[in-house]
Amino acid sequence: MSRESVRAHEDDDVAAQARHARFGSLPEPVRVEDLVEEKPAVTPDPARFTYNPDEWLVRYCA
Repeated sequence: MSRESVRAHEDDDVAAQARHARFGSLPEPVRVEDLVEEKPAVTPDPARFTYNPDEWLVRYCA
């Protein structure tokens, strides 16, 4: 083997070790609960829910 081929082989080994250090294991699993974020589609409007469906009984039937 020539000196250049030995050096190239050593560079390949270093590159392989670097790849293994970076990609040698799988990442930690992600929980399903962490995959979904729930947010309201619109901000709550307090005036929207002030209607009382039984209020007409008090006003008109009492």
